[in-house]
Amino acid sequence: MLKISGKGGGVGQILAAVAAALLVRLFSGPGPAYLPETEVEDEENEGVISDSEASVSDKVFPVTIRWTNITCSLDDKASKSVRFLLKNVCGEAKPGRLLAIMGPSGSGKTTLLNVLARQTAASSRLHLSGLLEVNGQPMSNKSFKFAYVRQEDLFFSQLTVRETLSLAAELQLKGTYSKEDRDEYIDNLLFKLGLVSCADTRVGDSKVRGVSGGEKKRLSMACELIASPSVIFADEPTTGLDAFQAEKVMETLRQLAQDGHTVICSIHQPRGSVYAKFDDIVLLTEGELIYAGPTGDEILTYFSKFGYTCPDHVNPAEFLADLISIDYSSSDSVNSSRKRIDSLVESFSQQISSTFYATTLAKSVVLKDKTNLRRNFKGNGIGSWWRQFSLLLKRAWMQASRDGPTNVVRTRMSIASALIFGSVFWRMGKSQTSIQDRMGLLQVAAINTAMAALTKTVSVFPKERAIVDRERAKGSYMLGPYLLSKLIAEVPVGAAFPLLFGTILYPMARLHPTLSRFGKFSGIVTAESFAASAMGLTVGAMVPTTEAALALGPSLMTVFIVFGGYYVNVDNTPIIFRWIPRVSLIRWAFQGLCINEFKGLQFDCQNSFDIQSGEQALERLSFGNSNISETVMAQSKILVFWYFTTYLLLEKNKPKYQPLEPPTPPQVDQIEPQSDPDQSEPDQPVESDDSPGQSFEILETPNVDQGKPDPMQLESPPATTAQLSLFELDGF
Repeated sequence: MLKISGKGGGVGQILAAVAAALLVRLFSGPGPAYLPETEVEDEENEGVISDSEASVSDKVFPVTIRWTNITCSLDDKASKSVRFLLKNVCGEAKPGRLLAIMGPSGSGKTTLLNVLARQTAASSRLHLSGLLEVNGQPMSNKSFKFAYVRQEDLFFSQLTVRETLSLAAELQLKGTYSKEDRDEYIDNLLFKLGLVSCADTRVGDSKVRGVSGGEKKRLSMACELIASPSVIFADEPTTGLDAFQAEKVMETLRQLAQDGHTVICSIHQPRGSVYAKFDDIVLLTEGELIYAGPTGDEILTYFSKFGYTCPDHVNPAEFLADLISIDYSSSDSVNSSRKRIDSLVESFSQQISSTFYATTLAKSVVLKDKTNLRRNFKGNGIGSWWRQFSLLLKRAWMQASRDGPTNVVRTRMSIASALIFGSVFWRMGKSQTSIQDRMGLLQVAAINTAMAALTKTVSVFPKERAIVDRERAKGSYMLGPYLLSKLIAEVPVGAAFPLLFGTILYPMARLHPTLSRFGKFSGIVTAESFAASAMGLTVGAMVPTTEAALALGPSLMTVFIVFGGYYVNVDNTPIIFRWIPRVSLIRWAFQGLCINEFKGLQFDCQNSFDIQSGEQALERLSFGNSNISETVMAQSKILVFWYFTTYLLLEKNKPKYQPLEPPTPPQVDQIEPQSDPDQSEPDQPVESDDSPGQSFEILETPNVDQGKPDPMQLESPPATTAQLSLFELDGF
């Protein structure tokens, strides 16, 4: 139980010690973890690219990724069955080529992309097996630098495009570079991704109009390209864009591929001009592989062998989507389409086994300059703790001070609340009935201040937390500098609204009319506002969405209101709930405001039992032995407690990813469970993190019984060397 008391309670002292430990942790915490030199040497011996090498340049190290027998299954505890999201999927992505993963909804596109990027969220119900190779060697956590462009574009809305890139560059680039070099690099990125025209435009959000959807998507790519990644993963980059913007985004990915990046994207149903930009394609349906190889005439020629010819003047992407989709309009159409798909899966698996598994993957890059690599590695880091803090403080201040719509709304609400309360409690006198009025006013002032700060924080922080998780996963900065910079940056803006509220309310209600008492009133409500904001951070760190935070935060605050000292006397609180008033920021604010108001105040008396002084009123509230300094200290401890809890929650809830286990040999007598045709894509991943996922028992790969092809539809001669050359053109 948390105990905050001015009487030297043991738990209160422990909390103070915890607060001191938090400060020590913030100021002396270790920097981002990097690989030891031995691992760097191992990577050099393997011939793959170390993540430690970074420079302000456009140089891209070529990386070829090959995946074999990728199988992903999900246990359904309710039906005690297994649903396969991916079944023995194989493929290859090469530098300089744009690879698209296509298929109908629920086909496993995002699942495969997450597996290749090592971004599959860890789960005890998930089983993931297969083999991933990078330049001919098994993939490790630091095999290569990669970028992951997600469907949802999250940014600090009040920063401009140039400021977003500049701060990202200063946080991500390792080593010491001059401002001129960084500015030149940012300018090159702006030109490269077509963002020059909107470079000085704020990113914007739902409240403030900013850049367009296509520009925001290209900004996501620019932020990911700062560290010159070898591989770029993009999860449905055209989602939510019109046809023109979608083509512009895909043209950008095409250009990045031509610059030497290995680009892999999932896409649902592209228009013809977008499809023409793909070099290679992977077709999936219900987690099974139907085709993997070059696009263009090769893929159409392949399917024409089985009697499926794409009509003239028809978008090949639409033709392929119709070909690999199951028609659920009737039972006959379901059986017919399933039979067609099973035949295509079986046919491709037979052909790919004779080419894909027979070829070897050569190393693309061999690093020979061992001395230079170690020097670059030792130069890693984004600077000192204070360097991170200064950059994050700059960003937090720009975000807080420029958020005009939010600040305007909070200003209006502060003025409106003060005017309403001031009108209701207009110029209170010193009669006996005014005692209750004063207590009621001070209680609603404490509640209004806390709820306003809490609501603002919980409505913003869950989205900001997603951004922070992504940036921390890249090793951009530590958690301590972020939380401290956020607290300090919001002090000027956060203090303005309680001060405005008190400036209007205090004279209207004619509270204790001295300047010192007004100053203490403003200080108490300001401290309460910051404590409520800290509580909002904890609530935002506990729940996954803004909606959940908005539901949980006010509910917790309601409990603190009940035990706030006005509705239930502290001395009459049941023993099992005695700890709640000690941690209630409403109670401490109400107590401080009452002490500030009633001490030294004399009331009019007509009867012997009337309250004559403010001290007597405080005794009835059980506040007689307290002082203002005690309440301010308690508010400070509550603030530190909530910040410390937020720190622990953010550290604990770092995303973990499912490890890829080696493929297991199929069992001849194993029966494959029935898969659900309406399977959905798994949840979207969070930003890259090198934290190891949990290990789970992997189901053995089933022996898939595909059934025999329909001789009327799939009558074709056996595969010849000429036919297999279609796959050999691109390594298949």
